[in-house]
Amino acid sequence: MSGSSAPPERADTAAASQKSALRSRLQSGIGLAGLIVLALIISPRAPRGGLVFLQLGNLTDILRQVSEIGIISLGMTFVIITGGIDLSVGTILALASSLSALLVTTAALPFTGAMGIFVAALLAVLSAGLVGLINGLVIARWNLQPFVVTLASMIGIRGLARWLTGNSNIDLGFGSDLGSSFATAFSSKPVVVGSYVLLTITSAALLSKTLFGRYARAIGDNEKAARYAGLPIARVRVLVYTLTGALAGFAGVLHAAQNHQGNPNSGVAYELDAIAAVVIGGTSLLGGSGSIFGTVIGTLIMGVLTNMLRLKNVDTNLEMMLKAVIIVVAVWLQQSTRREA
Repeated sequence: MSGSSAPPERADTAAASQKSALRSRLQSGIGLAGLIVLALIISPRAPRGGLVFLQLGNLTDILRQVSEIGIISLGMTFVIITGGIDLSVGTILALASSLSALLVTTAALPFTGAMGIFVAALLAVLSAGLVGLINGLVIARWNLQPFVVTLASMIGIRGLARWLTGNSNIDLGFGSDLGSSFATAFSSKPVVVGSYVLLTITSAALLSKTLFGRYARAIGDNEKAARYAGLPIARVRVLVYTLTGALAGFAGVLHAAQNHQGNPNSGVAYELDAIAAVVIGGTSLLGGSGSIFGTVIGTLIMGVLTNMLRLKNVDTNLEMMLKAVIIVVAVWLQQSTRREA
């Protein structure tokens, strides 16, 4: 009957899942708070007094530095919630970075000024979204493992980016031409950080307030049940990977602008940083549970840790080892939380 309530065992499972997700987010929040306290304790002091870590410039630098990975992580959250993975986001970033730089430096566009900048960025994002669309179609229509499909895409798209650029960097320069204007438009802190904040709010609403977000969770939680319920599994998967590709593409536009060059070799291991941020934020690698808020917390944990260590001139190799420990601990806490639930 349409008015009947859900079976008790299903309701209990949903309640346990929500409790586990809330506990994971709480753990992530506590972890970030503890890391900030540690950063305050070990922060060097500025010449005029006060902690360097708390200076407004340093705090905004953290937000700026995490924005690229943060934007990619938003899409990765949707992918992992559906029970998938996307290893191609780093090379998609490289493709978008290279393509946008190529468009604004080779006079390939019939536009100048603001319109030329907008069209170059739009074409780069659309191209990245097309790669995501292809990933999603292959995964959904051929029922192939996301790991295998996106691994192949990671390799192939890197080759495409190198082929487009002749395996060389494309400098945007610092003058007044279209390339320099493009770099100026997309490299300022307000644009970079503001884009991340806006995309975060949009992604959170998409995941928590729309049928698309509910379907994504349902597919990751129990694909067989979702299929029996008649949910559009293939369509949701295609949309998820398309969204992730487009977000990685926009991160590539920001990357090109901030580095004043399009580099086909950019984005190496970015997919691992994005996955780490999502997992540290409490999203289950098994799919079905997670949140954009948790992903933001995970991204900030990685950013604060990096900033804290670099303020103390700690070797980057040690930084990588500490991040590895944090990832393992985060997964262990997830498993412990699920067992208790």
